Amino acid sequence: MTTAELPQVEVTTMSESAQHATGGTPYVSPRGRALVDQLLRDKNVQPVQSADDLACDGLFETDEELAEFLEYTYTERRANLV
Repeated sequence: MTTAELPQVEVTTMSESAQHATGGTPYVSPRGRALVDQLLRDKNVQPVQSADDLACDGLFETDEELAEFLEYTYTERRANLV
């Protein structure tokens, strides 16, 4: 299924401060929630039970690619702490 084939979903965005004021849960309209729930059922999406569910063998072809990705990730995280 391509992105163009996915159903259109209404999403209401909210600022980070508004999310904190409402307990961190953004508002999703009932219609939007119903569409998301239907999409999840159609795709047979299951909740993540453990970190092992997220493992993906062969994501990085070499140890150097993994090291480069990790260095980039750590650098970006440090840069965004300021």
